[in-house]
Parts: sequence; C-alpha cells; structure tokens
Amino acid sequence: MNIYPVQLQIVEPASLLIDWSDGCKQQYPLAELRDHCPCATCREKRQADAKKPAVLLPVLSPAEAQPLRLVSMKPVGNYAYSIAFSDGHDTGIYTFEQLRELGHEVLA
Repeated sequence: MNIYPVQLQIVEPASLLIDWSDGCKQQYPLAELRDHCPCATCREKRQADAKKPAVLLPVLSPAEAQPLRLVSMKPVGNYAYSIAFSDGHDTGIYTFEQLRELGHEVLA
C-alpha cells in the first residue's frame, strides 16, 4: 500500500483525525479503534465474547469507567502504528490498511 498518513490530530477528546497522502481525511472514534484492536489477546477475546450471551449489567474496572483517551501513537516501520490507550492497553499494531478500513471519511 503506497498510501500513508501525513498528519495525525486529536479533534475531540475521544476522536482521532488522519490526513492521508492521497488527500482523504478520516475520523476515528477512539472507542472504535480500541474495540478493533488487532492484537492476539483482543482477537481471542472478541471470538470468545461472540459465543457468550450478552451481559446485561457488565462490571467495569476503574480504567474502563473513565473516558477513553489516546496516550501515544508511535510508528512501526513504514506500515503501521502502535497505539496506547488510557485503559492501559498498548499491544495493538494497526496497519495503514486496517486504519483505512476503520476510518469514517470526513467530507470537506
């Protein structure tokens, strides 16, 4: 993929904006990024949760009860970003391809 991020910006407390090299702008709610974490632990948890009945009143940890924030976003080579969230999770490596798929296009 020859398309890459040229600018990253927090536009709301809970949203990321990426300007791409092809001129596309996409917005990412942080909760959606966190929900789609590509790490092995999160993938396994999503698969296990899909098999379980929904919990009507889930118990949240103190970190989960706080608004989710982006703590850091570091490049991984020329193909991805490692994203750390305020809930302490930081093992997901989001490829540029995955980010393009997850984003919501912002019309100028």
